[in-house]
Amino acid sequence: MVKIEIDTTNIRIGEQFNLKISVDETQNVIIPKLQLKGLEIVDSSATDTVKNSLIRKYILTGFDSGAFYIPQQQIFVKNQAYLTDSLLINVATVAVDTTKVKKFPIKSIKSEPYTFDDFKIYIYIILAALVIIGFWIYWFVIRKRKEEEEEPTYRALPPYEEAIYRLNELDEKQLWQNNQTKEYYSELTEIVRGYIERELNVSALEKTTDEVLEMLKDFKDADVILTSQETIDKLYSLLKEADLVKFAKSKPLAPEIEEDRKDAEDIIGNLKPKPIVEEKDKEDGLE
Repeated sequence: MVKIEIDTTNIRIGEQFNLKISVDETQNVIIPKLQLKGLEIVDSSATDTVKNSLIRKYILTGFDSGAFYIPQQQIFVKNQAYLTDSLLINVATVAVDTTKVKKFPIKSIKSEPYTFDDFKIYIYIILAALVIIGFWIYWFVIRKRKEEEEEPTYRALPPYEEAIYRLNELDEKQLWQNNQTKEYYSELTEIVRGYIERELNVSALEKTTDEVLEMLKDFKDADVILTSQETIDKLYSLLKEADLVKFAKSKPLAPEIEEDRKDAEDIIGNLKPKPIVEEKDKEDGLE
């Protein structure tokens, strides 16, 4: 479905090489900004359509020697995320022929009178140390004490009540109404993930969307949670929409955002662990 190619794996510092991303689809394809570490984009072409495929080309270079990975790139095709392969680029230094470098005799050291510039570095170091010490005192003493005194009340609440409390707080912020849609979806999904983490006693905040959904499907198949397929489908739609907003710069309309807010509350209200039935209770039920 998606493919990434480069024309070479070895360059010298400052040399350029070509990278191409191709997608075997032409409709509803989103190619986000290229994510790189240690390499730089020199130029890029507009997305082109060739034989029922979308192609985007880049010219890259590197100015530091070493081995650099081009990490997996996330491509969205019809609201489905796909990952490309990761690639390794070796950037070598330019060899210098020392036999052709002109040599000069060593000159004797001449002393110069002291000036303010000779001491300013020490003054800057002392000032920086004072700032760091002041920041440390504020952050680790005053700030921490203040945060402890102003600890949000919902932290002591049960998972469901905490999640509803935070949803109401989110509504009062009016983030998406003020063109902060990305921040809104980040906090909305964090509330839902946090509820799942506390209520089901699992790690949900650090997992990907697919990992969270796969985990819940396993729980449902094992009959250890009380929920419906409709609730899981709503969670899938909400997390996928949030991924598109955060990573693909999607901009849902107001009715869609309001529906996602409603779905978030429905998910929280309809996703709970199955109560543990004690052996004695089972025997009583049989009687």
